[in-house]
Amino acid sequence: MKKILMVAAVGATVLASCGKSEKQVALEKQQALTAYRDSIKLDSFKRAEVEAEKQRVEEQHQAELAAARRSAARSYSSSGTVTSTTSSGGVTNTQAQKKGWSAAAKGTAIGAGVGALGGVLIDKKDGRGAIIGGLAGAGAGYVIGRAEDRKSGRVQPKQ
Repeated sequence: MKKILMVAAVGATVLASCGKSEKQVALEKQQALTAYRDSIKLDSFKRAEVEAEKQRVEEQHQAELAAARRSAARSYSSSGTVTSTTSSGGVTNTQAQKKGWSAAAKGTAIGAGVGALGGVLIDKKDGRGAIIGGLAGAGAGYVIGRAEDRKSGRVQPKQ
């Protein structure tokens, strides 16, 4: 693209210079080269901004991983409270912050709805397709949501 731009700028300068003096032609060539150099600088600035954004995202990801490791160090007791040990050896009990739907519940609901809709569209006999599609979609949604719950730490991973 840059080469095409440069060729077009030089070609336009040559065609426009037919009735102009050498001084004007030289000035136009200089302006074309300046415009080309500026476009290259802008491209390099954009690349630097993209690299800086990638660096920021990577740092944020590393911070999230560190936070996940810290939260994974906590052990969950059977009463639903979080038990964590402090650096002085003491044990602190706090209530777990697990409000709202789990990913498994969301996946089940969404899967059942989408499966039922798909079943109705595929098999139009008295709701049979809706029932079969709803059950299949609910099962698939539950499996996917349960995996997300394991990743997020809401459910203990399989041992």
